[in-house]
Amino acid sequence: MTIFNPSIINDPESATLLIETAEELGKTLASKEVNLGTAQIRALFGEVRLIQAQWSIGNQAVYAQRRMILLKPKMAYRVRRERGQGVKILVSFLNPALDQVILEKDPKKQQEKFDRFVEFFEAILAYHKSYGGN
Repeated sequence: MTIFNPSIINDPESATLLIETAEELGKTLASKEVNLGTAQIRALFGEVRLIQAQWSIGNQAVYAQRRMILLKPKMAYRVRRERGQGVKILVSFLNPALDQVILEKDPKKQQEKFDRFVEFFEAILAYHKSYGGN
């Protein structure tokens, strides 16, 4: 399996890399060896969508940024709570992707990077499902 490439989040023109990485990861997560369930992914993805919605409300951006940072301990908790390697593998890609967003100091660029993070996560979920993830 490939490792996370920061260009997925940092480069707005990295759609091809995003798709290739998400497909490989989604396929791995759906494999019989890993067998990650959709519910396990959606537990994290739901929180990401709530943050995205909050961020789109102008005066809520500061709270969304805080929730985004607090997503890291939530992911760590999920890794510890869930059986198997699936969530651990997923989070091993999401953590460095989220770090790229958190490290951005310009609020506008940070939101753009967060949107790319959401696209990446959404693509992983879609490919997981397309490869038979349950």
